Amino acid sequence: MIRPTLTADGRAVRLPVADRAEQLLDALAVAYAADPDAVAGLLTVHGANVVRLDHAVVSEDIPEYERAMRAAEADGSREALLVETPPADNLDDLLGPDDALTLARRITRLATYIDPRAGRITRRLAVLFRSAAFPGRGEAA
Repeated sequence: MIRPTLTADGRAVRLPVADRAEQLLDALAVAYAADPDAVAGLLTVHGANVVRLDHAVVSEDIPEYERAMRAAEADGSREALLVETPPADNLDDLLGPDDALTLARRITRLATYIDPRAGRITRRLAVLFRSAAFPGRGEAA
C-alpha cells in the first residue's frame, strides 16, 4: 500500500512512487534485452512523438486539431511500447474499503500536521458524504 510521508520541509505530503518507477525500468530493460532493435525503434518513435506533443501544447499558433493529432500519435506509440514490455500488473494499488480509509486517515493526519484547517475541512466532507449516502443521518454523525 502507498505509504504517505511528509516532505523534508514539512510543507507537503509525499506519495512515493519510486518503487513503481524501478519496476517499469526493470520491465523496459528486460524487453530491451530480449529485442533491442524493436524496443529501441519504439522508444525513438515515442520520444519524437512526445517532443512534438510538448511543442504543440506550449505553442500558441498550433490549431487544436493538430494538438489532438499529436496527442493521439503519442498515445499510439506509448501503447505500442507497452505491448513490447512485460506487463507490470502490480503497479497500481488496488485498495479495498478498509485500506482506502486507512490511507485517507494517514493523509488527513499528515495534512492536519501541515495545516490544522485540513482536519476541519475533512470532517465537513465526511459529513457531506454520509448525508449523501444516508439521507437524514449526516448531521447526526
